[in-house]
Amino acid sequence: MVRLLVTYMEQLVPPSGVALSSPVAAAGIARERPDAEGYLQLYRSVGMPLQWNERLRMTREGLLAFLRSSSTALYILRHDGRSVGLCEFTGVGEREVELKHFGLIPEVQGRRLGPYLLDWSLRAIWAYLPDRVWLRTDTWDHPKAKATYERIGFRAYAEVWEEFAD
Repeated sequence: MVRLLVTYMEQLVPPSGVALSSPVAAAGIARERPDAEGYLQLYRSVGMPLQWNERLRMTREGLLAFLRSSSTALYILRHDGRSVGLCEFTGVGEREVELKHFGLIPEVQGRRLGPYLLDWSLRAIWAYLPDRVWLRTDTWDHPKAKATYERIGFRAYAEVWEEFAD
Protein backbone atom coordinates (compact mmCIF):
# COMPACT_ATOMS: atom_id res chain seq x y z
CA MET A 1 0.00 0.00 0.00
CA VAL A 2 1.05 3.57 -0.73
CA ARG A 3 -0.05 6.49 1.42
CA LEU A 4 -0.66 9.76 -0.46
CA LEU A 5 -1.87 13.19 0.56
CA VAL A 6 -5.00 13.81 -1.52
CA THR A 7 -6.36 17.32 -2.01
CA TYR A 8 -9.98 17.66 -3.07
CA MET A 9 -10.70 20.83 -5.03
CA GLU A 10 -13.81 22.39 -6.54
CA GLN A 11 -14.73 25.09 -9.00
CA LEU A 12 -18.15 26.65 -8.40
CA VAL A 13 -18.24 29.07 -11.34
CA PRO A 14 -16.86 28.89 -14.88
CA PRO A 15 -13.47 30.36 -15.69
CA SER A 16 -13.73 34.12 -16.09
CA GLY A 17 -12.05 36.50 -18.45
CA VAL A 18 -10.87 35.94 -21.97
CA ALA A 19 -10.26 32.33 -22.97
CA LEU A 20 -6.63 31.34 -23.35
CA SER A 21 -5.42 30.95 -26.90
CA SER A 22 -3.02 28.30 -28.08
CA PRO A 23 0.54 29.19 -27.08
CA VAL A 24 2.02 27.24 -30.01
CA ALA A 25 1.15 27.00 -33.67
CA ALA A 26 -0.57 23.88 -34.97
CA ALA A 27 -2.14 23.00 -31.60
CA GLY A 28 -5.86 22.56 -31.09
CA ILE A 29 -8.39 20.89 -28.81
CA ALA A 30 -11.55 18.95 -29.59
CA ARG A 31 -13.95 16.68 -27.78
CA GLU A 32 -13.22 13.25 -29.17
CA ARG A 33 -14.40 9.67 -28.79
CA PRO A 34 -11.24 7.67 -29.44
CA ASP A 35 -11.24 3.91 -29.76
CA ALA A 36 -9.91 1.91 -26.81
CA GLU A 37 -6.42 1.48 -28.26
CA GLY A 38 -5.98 5.16 -29.10
CA TYR A 39 -7.29 6.20 -25.71
CA LEU A 40 -5.04 3.80 -23.81
CA GLN A 41 -1.99 4.88 -25.80
CA LEU A 42 -2.58 8.54 -24.84
CA TYR A 43 -3.54 7.59 -21.27
CA ARG A 44 -0.26 5.70 -20.84
CA SER A 45 1.82 8.45 -22.48
CA VAL A 46 0.39 11.10 -20.18
CA GLY A 47 -0.16 9.01 -17.08
CA MET A 48 2.84 6.73 -16.67
CA PRO A 49 5.03 9.42 -15.03
CA LEU A 50 2.08 10.24 -12.73
CA GLN A 51 1.38 6.63 -11.74
CA TRP A 52 -2.05 6.55 -13.43
CA ASN A 53 -3.44 3.04 -13.59
CA GLU A 54 -7.20 3.22 -13.07
CA ARG A 55 -8.13 2.82 -16.74
CA LEU A 56 -5.45 0.15 -17.23
CA ARG A 57 -7.19 -2.02 -14.62
CA MET A 58 -10.57 -1.84 -16.37
CA THR A 59 -11.90 -4.76 -18.37
CA ARG A 60 -12.13 -4.15 -22.10
CA GLU A 61 -15.93 -4.12 -21.84
CA GLY A 62 -15.79 -1.64 -18.95
CA LEU A 63 -13.41 0.62 -20.84
CA LEU A 64 -15.59 0.56 -23.96
CA ALA A 65 -18.69 1.39 -21.89
CA PHE A 66 -16.80 4.28 -20.28
CA LEU A 67 -15.62 5.63 -23.64
CA ARG A 68 -19.11 5.41 -25.16
CA SER A 69 -20.96 6.89 -22.17
CA SER A 70 -22.74 10.19 -22.72
CA SER A 71 -21.53 11.25 -19.26
CA THR A 72 -17.88 10.94 -20.33
CA ALA A 73 -16.15 13.86 -22.05
CA LEU A 74 -12.64 13.53 -23.42
CA TYR A 75 -10.95 16.69 -24.64
CA ILE A 76 -7.79 15.89 -26.53
CA LEU A 77 -5.02 18.34 -27.31
CA ARG A 78 -3.32 17.71 -30.62
CA HIS A 79 -0.13 19.27 -31.89
CA ASP A 80 0.61 18.76 -35.58
CA GLY A 81 -2.14 16.12 -35.58
CA ARG A 82 -0.57 14.06 -32.78
CA SER A 83 -2.44 13.63 -29.48
CA VAL A 84 -0.32 15.17 -26.72
CA GLY A 85 -2.77 15.98 -23.92
CA LEU A 86 -5.93 14.79 -22.26
CA CYS A 87 -8.64 16.36 -20.15
CA GLU A 88 -11.17 13.74 -19.02
CA PHE A 89 -14.47 14.43 -17.27
CA THR A 90 -17.08 12.11 -15.80
CA GLY A 91 -20.62 12.99 -14.75
CA VAL A 92 -21.21 15.28 -17.73
CA GLY A 93 -24.86 16.34 -17.79
CA GLU A 94 -25.21 15.86 -14.04
CA ARG A 95 -25.10 18.43 -11.23
CA GLU A 96 -21.53 17.55 -10.31
CA VAL A 97 -18.83 16.86 -12.89
CA GLU A 98 -15.50 15.35 -11.95
CA LEU A 99 -12.29 16.29 -13.71
CA LYS A 100 -10.89 12.78 -13.57
CA HIS A 101 -7.64 12.98 -15.55
CA PHE A 102 -5.69 15.92 -16.92
CA GLY A 103 -2.18 16.08 -18.28
CA LEU A 104 0.28 16.32 -21.13
CA ILE A 105 2.90 13.98 -22.48
CA PRO A 106 6.27 14.93 -20.93
CA GLU A 107 7.86 16.22 -24.13
CA VAL A 108 5.35 19.10 -24.52
CA GLN A 109 5.24 20.19 -20.89
CA GLY A 110 6.52 23.64 -20.04
CA ARG A 111 5.10 25.29 -23.16
CA ARG A 112 1.86 26.64 -21.56
CA LEU A 113 -0.20 23.96 -23.30
CA GLY A 114 -1.52 22.61 -19.99
CA PRO A 115 -3.26 25.84 -18.92
CA TYR A 116 -4.62 26.21 -22.47
CA LEU A 117 -6.07 22.66 -22.45
CA LEU A 118 -7.52 23.06 -18.96
CA ASP A 119 -9.10 26.47 -19.65
CA TRP A 120 -10.61 25.36 -22.96
CA SER A 121 -11.96 22.10 -21.53
CA LEU A 122 -13.46 23.68 -18.42
CA ARG A 123 -15.24 26.32 -20.50
CA ALA A 124 -16.71 23.51 -22.62
CA ILE A 125 -17.85 21.55 -19.53
CA TRP A 126 -19.47 24.59 -17.92
CA ALA A 127 -21.67 24.88 -21.04
CA TYR A 128 -23.50 21.81 -19.61
CA LEU A 129 -24.43 23.97 -16.56
CA PRO A 130 -23.21 21.82 -13.66
CA ASP A 131 -23.42 23.14 -10.10
CA ARG A 132 -19.74 22.42 -9.63
CA VAL A 133 -16.69 20.78 -11.15
CA TRP A 134 -14.45 18.95 -8.72
CA LEU A 135 -11.20 17.02 -8.77
CA ARG A 136 -8.68 15.30 -6.59
CA THR A 137 -4.96 15.75 -6.85
CA ASP A 138 -2.29 13.94 -4.88
CA THR A 139 1.39 13.92 -4.09
CA TRP A 140 2.15 11.86 -7.24
CA ASP A 141 0.72 14.53 -9.55
CA HIS A 142 2.85 17.07 -11.38
CA PRO A 143 4.45 19.47 -8.87
CA LYS A 144 2.61 22.42 -10.45
CA ALA A 145 -0.82 20.72 -10.58
CA LYS A 146 -2.35 22.29 -7.49
CA ALA A 147 -1.15 25.80 -8.39
CA THR A 148 -2.46 25.38 -11.94
CA TYR A 149 -5.89 24.40 -10.63
CA GLU A 150 -5.92 27.31 -8.20
CA ARG A 151 -5.04 29.81 -10.95
CA ILE A 152 -8.07 28.74 -12.96
CA GLY A 153 -10.46 29.06 -10.02
CA PHE A 154 -10.39 25.77 -8.09
CA ARG A 155 -10.29 25.93 -4.30
CA ALA A 156 -9.28 23.14 -1.93
CA TYR A 157 -12.07 21.93 0.34
CA ALA A 158 -10.38 18.90 1.94
CA GLU A 159 -6.98 17.30 2.37
CA VAL A 160 -6.71 13.72 3.60
CA TRP A 161 -4.14 10.95 3.69
CA GLU A 162 -5.39 7.98 1.70
CA GLU A 163 -3.96 4.55 1.02
CA PHE A 164 -3.81 3.03 -2.46
CA ALA A 165 -2.69 -0.32 -3.79
CA ASP A 166 0.92 -0.17 -4.92
